[in-house]
Amino acid sequence: MKLTEPTVIGAAPGAQLQPQLPLQPAQHGHLPAPLRRQLKRIALVSDHASPLAAPGSIDCGGQNVYVAHLARELALSGFQVDIFTRRDAIGQKQLVHLPDNTRVVHVPAGPAHHVPKEQMLPYMQAFSRFVTRFTRRQPALYDIVHANFFMSGMVAQHLKQVLGIPFVITFHALGQVRRLAQGAADGFPPARVRIESMLMRSADRIIAECAQDRLDMEDLYGAPPARIAVAPCGFDPEELWPVPVDEARARLGLPADKFLVLQLGRMVPRKGVDTVIQGVAMLRSHHGVDAGLLVVGGDIGHPHGRDSLEMARLRALAAQLGIGEQVHFAGQQPRSELRYYYSAANAFVTTPWYEPFGITPVEAMACARPVIGSEVGGIKSTVVDGLTGYLIPSRDPQAVADRLATLQANPELAQAMGEHGLRRAYQHYTWRIVAQQAAAIYHAVLHEHHAAFQPQEPA
Repeated sequence: MKLTEPTVIGAAPGAQLQPQLPLQPAQHGHLPAPLRRQLKRIALVSDHASPLAAPGSIDCGGQNVYVAHLARELALSGFQVDIFTRRDAIGQKQLVHLPDNTRVVHVPAGPAHHVPKEQMLPYMQAFSRFVTRFTRRQPALYDIVHANFFMSGMVAQHLKQVLGIPFVITFHALGQVRRLAQGAADGFPPARVRIESMLMRSADRIIAECAQDRLDMEDLYGAPPARIAVAPCGFDPEELWPVPVDEARARLGLPADKFLVLQLGRMVPRKGVDTVIQGVAMLRSHHGVDAGLLVVGGDIGHPHGRDSLEMARLRALAAQLGIGEQVHFAGQQPRSELRYYYSAANAFVTTPWYEPFGITPVEAMACARPVIGSEVGGIKSTVVDGLTGYLIPSRDPQAVADRLATLQANPELAQAMGEHGLRRAYQHYTWRIVAQQAAAIYHAVLHEHHAAFQPQEPA
């Protein structure tokens, strides 16, 4: 059963849930007619993050989800959308047709295998040349280009210089903030910050994913405030909805009566998965709660994969803390299965050091689960402390344990937080709402662009 159906839509642990939500059926052409008339062809550039990749694998996470779902919603509104992403495997078709006027263009720039995004900068010139040639061969130019990540911004800026197409950019992460959080562990070249600064001045509009993202651009880069608009990430109601906890646990083969915590995302140090493991260990040792932890994400079975090093570190940490048997590493999972993982948990915990937006807290809220998240980036905007979950400091496992103990001791509170989170997700964070906001930004840019080229009336 899908959340768009006007019936009982799911359950929090131990009770049925019947929230009164502003349910809206998915439909075509849901953006205002003036936008559809003036804006027809959109190019999304996503250098390393393909919409066809499986989230949770190497270099594949929120940006992939963002690009895939934004493109789908724009296409459902009647726009023609092309997504440019780097070819990273031999045998990939150069042009992949998706439903509803969407195409993925695999750009031959660099070797046809995985290249860490930290090492992709030398290939952006070839990327830009190919996209320019491809664009020139089309029946009509794109009306606007939406770049995703700073290297994609370089491609969009080239198109603007050569073909006069305006562009907007979503950075998804900022080099300055990343360095503050990761220090020497940041593997991007120093040129990244300079390129980001240049793009913030040449882009027709910058799309910040949350208020903190905007503030970082203004304070750390001196970005022009008038050029920044805020539009969040989202979730798909046809993909994520609450499933009764007993049904979800039965499907996944999980114990029916254990207090279960979920952590979901890429297995990289900055995601702070070690803090969640330490917090669950403290929950067991300090609060006497028989708790288990589900860790979803990472490339289990790929011994030479970059993520496997972090996975090995996390396994060793769980064993060292004496909870190796209580932590289940489920690896990368299909998106069609994620609602069962979210719904099987009593609480979702995410404790990154740095998070530009953070899609997983919104997804957990969409499955009516309380969220404990570190007070960074977009999580500060999505999670309402004390209402939809708790905000805590990063790298504070004791705070994780204490908040989990509160939820375990008060199931009614956990259920109420889940209900509030579900309502909040529907009111602010569906991909349909996000696409409407993005299209309105495109429209404003096009209006300014066209006005700049209108002949002036003589005095």
